[in-house]
Amino acid sequence: MNAAGSSRTALRRLMVEYRALQKNPPEGIFAEPLGEDFFTWEAVIAGPPGTDYEHGVFTAEINFPTDYPLNPPTMTFTSDMWHPNVYPDGTVCISILHAPGDDPNMYETSAERWSPVQSVEKILLSVVSMLAEPNDESGANIDASKMWRDDRARFSEVVRGTVRKSLNL
Repeated sequence: MNAAGSSRTALRRLMVEYRALQKNPPEGIFAEPLGEDFFTWEAVIAGPPGTDYEHGVFTAEINFPTDYPLNPPTMTFTSDMWHPNVYPDGTVCISILHAPGDDPNMYETSAERWSPVQSVEKILLSVVSMLAEPNDESGANIDASKMWRDDRARFSEVVRGTVRKSLNL
């Protein structure tokens, strides 16, 4: 399939996923294309109840490749985010967003990585789960990972500040 055909396939898939999200949105999650560009979406995620992120409202951008769903999108928080699995620039680092196939570092199985059966909804639900249960063994933000492991009270304090900032307080 050529690039134009791949792009049309990706666009059709993204339109189907958008309609599904509109019809049955997961609680605490909102996502939609930015304007007419179906390859760039804005997402809004409510902090999961019972976590340090509770009551926060976090925004992110999801950028889809033209060969989606063969390859995963990238997701970047546009609001401040202090989390072991989010790089300081806001880029989310979770298995579901890693390219399909074997992990060159042999940390993840191919089943944990991206596959075309994944969807925008599954990505967003995985991010909510990540917020609730960080993986400090695969830290994207080394400082947040270390704080999560060594000083949970301080970690909670920093996250509460991030939540207040997300609410413009």
